[in-house]
Order: sequence, then C-alpha cells, then structure tokens
Amino acid sequence: MTFTTADPSQKRQTRQNFADTALKTAAGFWVLVAVLGQLVFAIYVTSFYGRAAVHGDFAGWNKVLANGYKPGDSLGNFALAIHLFMAVIITVGGALQLIPQVRNRAPSFHRWNGRIYMLTAFAMSITGLYRIWFRGAVGDLAQHVAISLNAVLIMLFAALALRYALARDFKTHRRWALRLFLVVSGVWFFRVGLMLSFLIFKGPFGFDPKTFQGPFLTFLSFADYLLPLAVLELYLRTQDRPGAARRIAMAVVLFVLTLAMGAGIFVATMGMWLPHM
Repeated sequence: MTFTTADPSQKRQTRQNFADTALKTAAGFWVLVAVLGQLVFAIYVTSFYGRAAVHGDFAGWNKVLANGYKPGDSLGNFALAIHLFMAVIITVGGALQLIPQVRNRAPSFHRWNGRIYMLTAFAMSITGLYRIWFRGAVGDLAQHVAISLNAVLIMLFAALALRYALARDFKTHRRWALRLFLVVSGVWFFRVGLMLSFLIFKGPFGFDPKTFQGPFLTFLSFADYLLPLAVLELYLRTQDRPGAARRIAMAVVLFVLTLAMGAGIFVATMGMWLPHM
C-alpha cells in the first residue's frame, strides 16, 4: 500500500489563494459599507439643507449646524451654502469613484467625475479654511488646527492624484486618489466615529457637549483622517508583499474596522441624519 502526501508547494498556493480572496473580499466589504454610508449622508445634506434653502428658511440650518446662517453676513452665508453644495457633489462623486464597475464600464465618466471631484475637493478645502479661521467654528484651537491640516492634505493629495493621472501612471494615481478620498471623508468619519463612541459609552465621552471641547474630540479631529490613512498604507503594503499570513491578518483588521464603521453609520443615520430627512 502506498501513501501519498500533499505537495507542500500546492498547500502554500492554496493558502495564498485563500489569503488573496479574503483580502479582496474584506476590501470590497469596506467599500460597500462606506459607499452606502456616504450616500445616506449625501441624501441627508440634500434633503435637510436643500429643503430649507428652497423654502427660504436659511436660519433653519442652525437647528443642526453651529455658527451656520448669520443674518447680514452675506459673504459668510454664501461660502457656507457653496460648502454644503460641494459636500453633496464630493460625497456622491467620491462614492462613485470607488465602485469598480463604474470605473471599468464607464472610463470616460470615471475620468470626468474624478476631475470634478478633485477640483471640488480643492475648492471645498479653501471654503472650509475660511469658515474655520475667519467666520468662527465650534471647538478649540487644537480642533481647528486638525481641520486645517486636513484641508491642506486634501489640496496636496488632489494635486498629486492629478499629476500622476496626467503622467498616465495609473497605479500611483489610484493610490493618491484613495488617500484623497479618505482625507476628503474626514468630516464624515468624524461623525461616524462620534456616534460610535456614543454607542460604546452610552453618551458623550471625553468632552463637554455644550462647548464641544475635550480630549476625545481633539483626538477624533486628527484620527478621523490620519487613522484611515494609516490603515490604507498597511493595506497597500500588504498588497505589495507576498505572504498569506500577512494578508489574512490585514483582511481580519479590515473586516473588524468595517463592522465598527457600519455600527457608527447606523447610529449616525438613526440619531442624526434620518430624523432630518
């Protein structure tokens, strides 16, 4: 009787194939949840702010927006309105850029949508900086610095994504475009993270809800874009290097983070967005 054992190289290849599939599936799961969450946010912004604007009730924006509409401040109110309008464009446009079927089946739309996305991101950063430093905003100095750094990174990443697209270095362009998407989504990540903390701690944690200041909000103001960037870098490095164990570990991390993000999206939808739609 002859006994045979499985070829070690075949075992390694099977394990590698499983790891590749797991990482791809985890990344796709993250994209799906992020796209759905951002589209819900875009519907909320359009529904609440757009409905108030159509009825001429600009003061109604102040029901959910601190330092929003200010009577007599024509320039500031105009900048705010443009900022909100661009928020919808950039949220929907960014979500569409993430969908591979759109990129593969409508490459021309993908290119033009990407150009509009980058231009809007750049302009939105400028209006955001104006609102923070010249019009006043909630939070303390550290939060304002964090938001300003976010705006600077948005402009830098938009320029780099455009540069490599024009150079037809699409692999590098894609990576800078992903970084751009994450820093542009900082405001969205902030809301999702804040609502997730409410779910975990059963209410406000590490800050004063009246002044909107405290160590947790300072941390979240930086983490809402620096943490996603760090996770993306780990993901890209994992993609570049072989190794089943590394890819499986990255897939697990992405899966857990996606579940946490999904929980934050659910709480934000039910507690902040849906009631105002």
